[in-house]
Amino acid sequence: MANEEVKLLGAWASPFSCRVENALKLKGVKYEFIEEDLQNKSPLLLQSNPVHKKIPVLIHNGKPIAESLVIIEYIDETWDGYPILPKDPYERAVARFWAKFLDEKCLPALWKACWCTEEEKEKNVEEALGVLKILENELKNKKFFGGNTINMVDIAANFIGYWFGVVQEALGIKLANAESFPALHNYMNEYVKCSHIKEHLPPREKLVGFFRARVQATSSS
Repeated sequence: MANEEVKLLGAWASPFSCRVENALKLKGVKYEFIEEDLQNKSPLLLQSNPVHKKIPVLIHNGKPIAESLVIIEYIDETWDGYPILPKDPYERAVARFWAKFLDEKCLPALWKACWCTEEEKEKNVEEALGVLKILENELKNKKFFGGNTINMVDIAANFIGYWFGVVQEALGIKLANAESFPALHNYMNEYVKCSHIKEHLPPREKLVGFFRARVQATSSS
């Protein structure tokens, strides 16, 4: 499409923002990335997403779309090229199911297990290991959630593929070892090696430093 204006309001360290960038780049869509200061949100962000006031927001020809999974589907339906969602209706429904599972069950459980007090640790780690076992079972005998190629579920699973390992390194913890979760560890390795993904991920050292600074700030407060 000629004469298009595509802007992405995001934050470099956000896996949700990175999801949208991956989808845009898979489709070959040119866009302007606008870095948001989440402690001092811009008028453009507040105007574009008045309900949640969060990133990411895609602005396509002046029209804003919020929420990363909604944006990804919009990108897939708007631009030709790489198929992000399967064409088969059943497979599309399955992909949507797992993307929703990742957002509603998996990410909250992992986040709580990583950032919890000692009193909450046992319960939260048990919950996190439970969702990881579900993902482990789903990934058995598959390279990616999408099979041999990246699809919507893999874009949604970028926290598992990259951020989860970074956060564990920054915190000095290990929630999931390779012996207990071989399929997941293989997935993480394949994810960061994938040509569609690796060149667009935030630098690992910079991201580790970001989360270590967050740990120090939390400890100080």
